[in-house]
Order: sequence, then structure tokens, then C-alpha cells
Amino acid sequence: MPNWNDVLTEIGATGSAFDVVRRKYLQRLSDVTGRNVIIYYSGWLQKPGVPGIDINDGDKVGFMTTINGLDRSKGLDLVLHTPGGEMAATESIVDYLRKMFDTDIRAVVPQLAMSAGTMVACACKSVIMGKQSSLGPIDPQQGGLAAHGVLEEFKTAHTEIRADPTRIPVWQPIIANYSPTLIGECQKAIAWAERIVRAWLSSGMFANDPDRDTKIARIMRELGEHALTLSHARHLPVDKCIDMGLVVEALESSQPLQDAVLSLHHACIHTLAGTNAYKIIENQNGVAHIQQVRVTITR
Repeated sequence: MPNWNDVLTEIGATGSAFDVVRRKYLQRLSDVTGRNVIIYYSGWLQKPGVPGIDINDGDKVGFMTTINGLDRSKGLDLVLHTPGGEMAATESIVDYLRKMFDTDIRAVVPQLAMSAGTMVACACKSVIMGKQSSLGPIDPQQGGLAAHGVLEEFKTAHTEIRADPTRIPVWQPIIANYSPTLIGECQKAIAWAERIVRAWLSSGMFANDPDRDTKIARIMRELGEHALTLSHARHLPVDKCIDMGLVVEALESSQPLQDAVLSLHHACIHTLAGTNAYKIIENQNGVAHIQQVRVTITR
């Protein structure tokens, strides 16, 4: 018979009703695919403005926790729902995931994987998307500003002032708001984003494609050029992602897969809306790193 402490441990492992339901559907998705599944869910839509809600270096602890003990020969399906975040953290997390699973990683995007979330998806061998799914532009932000936009504005100012010096009073208060190193930092951020995403596409999604350079060049242009995407917040639906050349698997091609993914997605969104959790990293075995407002729980 279990003693008092055994029962308490069991209650803690079982979690809330939200945990029970979410873990049921997480296990179901793994059963359908025969692969490891890890969810990476951010509650930026339910709890906007919470510190740490974006991709950051602290998330690696969650991935280390959830990957430990998995049979890595089964590969990984990474279910993404994120607004993006820090580029340095994204690069580090992708590097770690690839060290664990090589390139046998699929991104599953039930709804949104924006900005750096799209960069993570580009590091995978394919992206599973439904009719409701969206990726986003990968043009980097610098100090809350679109790096491409800053360079475009500075170039316009330079051109106008060179042609007509009377434009100086118009542009002076605008350019005065730029920090001394902003232009250089924007240039470096753009080059950094392009370099790592191009390398991930080359070594993963298009590793064995004889036409990979041409395909990658188009993807980088479609995802990275601010003049084409127009806004960092733009949602790029599944048909656009297919058209630009990303390797996309249609969620609707398998009814069991679609049911499992969307049920899991709904369970995660209910958890984020109905509890203090604002970020969930969890595997199909119920091993989780859940960050909550004012508290972090690791099980």
C-alpha cells in the first residue's frame, strides 16, 4: 500500500485536469507517428508582455529536461507555437536539438510559428502545416525595430539629402533617434540570420537536393527580404510556404494525424488560457518544463 508521501508524489506527477488532458493527446500524437514528440508552446496570445515569453536561453533547460531519457533513434516531431524571440538563443537551441537528433526533426505547426519560430522550422527536414497554419518572415528585429526597415529608411534619407540638401531638417530628427551603432548592428543581424538559416536549409531540408542552392535562394528571398514581406508580423499560410519551396507536409493528408495534432493544440491553448502557465515544453512521456507567472515547475 502506498504511504502518505507516495500518494503525494503521485498527485504531483498526475497534475491538474489540464495536464491530464494535454498529456493524453501528446501521447496519442506520438502513438500515431511512432516518433518522439515535444511541444514548445508560448502563451503570448493569452498573456502578452510576460517576461521570458519569447524564445530565450532559459528554454534550453526545458529541452534538456524533456529530451533526457528519450529513444533518440525515433527522431523528433517538434510542435511549435511561438512568436519567435532571441536569435542567439534560437541558434543555440537548434544546435542542441541537432546534436541530439541529427536532422531527423520535423516541425509541426498547428497555428503559428513566427519569426525565430520560422527559423527553427527551417532547421527541420520538413514542416507539417494545415490550412490554418502560418509561418512568418525571418527579417531580424534590432531594438524593437525591423533591421531591414532601418536600413531602407537610412538609405532613403541619404539619397534624398544628397539630391537636395534642403531635406536635412526633415530627416535630422528621425536619424537623431538612431543609436550610434544601430546601422552596423542591423547589417550584422541581417547577415547573421541569413547565414544560419541558409546553412540549416542546406544541411537539413535540402541536404540531398541537387537543386538546393536555387531553392534555398528563393526561400531566403521570400522569408528574409523586408521589401517583399512588407511586415515582420505578416502571416505566411501553407500555400505560400509551399509556393516558395519549403518542404511542407499537409496536415490534412492524414485524418488520424490531423485529429491528434489539433486535439493536442487545443489542449495546450486551454492550458495557457486556464492556468498560470505561459510556456510549456513537454514530451510524450509527461516529462515537462512548465514556466508559470512568478514560478517555474520542472517535473
